Amino acid sequence: MPRTALIVIDMLNTYAHEDAEALVPSVREALPGVTTLLKHARASDSPVIYVNDNFGDWRSHHGEILRTALDGHHGDLVEPVAPDGKSLFVVKARHSIFFETPLAYLLGQLGTERLVLCGQVTEQCVMYSALDAHIRHFDVAVAVDAVAHIDAELAEAALRMMRCNMSAELCAVEDVSFDAPRAEGSGPPDGG
Repeated sequence: MPRTALIVIDMLNTYAHEDAEALVPSVREALPGVTTLLKHARASDSPVIYVNDNFGDWRSHHGEILRTALDGHHGDLVEPVAPDGKSLFVVKARHSIFFETPLAYLLGQLGTERLVLCGQVTEQCVMYSALDAHIRHFDVAVAVDAVAHIDAELAEAALRMMRCNMSAELCAVEDVSFDAPRAEGSGPPDGG
């Protein structure tokens, strides 16, 4: 099985934006799926990479982004999915997890060939990230019960596009598989 990484998109959210009211109910529905994926990825020793917006604060780092989100309007949606001490973190400024971020380099260093995407927003950041992963020749899986949307119709259309145009595997959280745990003493692949 190719090396798989779990990508958690924009789940450290302040919910202080104009679409928050429409987004929050869907996040509540997706939250159990995201937490299950985190549990399974961590148990299999697969990389867990949070790729998150920085809320336009270019002085922030992952600790500040997490604290801001936890102190936001819906900290209860953030706390269950907070990064642990082994999680990796990439800050993004636009919709795609790849746009002007070091993510592709990081994935190459980890020997990653397959990405499991979860988070928000299905019809925006998840879709654009799936496209950018596809054009970079990553295998992509989208856990449909671990992504949240603002507009249900657009989200359904986005999922169809990811499947048809980007060769993404659409699957339920229960059907997502990760790498087997590494043998004791083995580390990440050599970066060269």
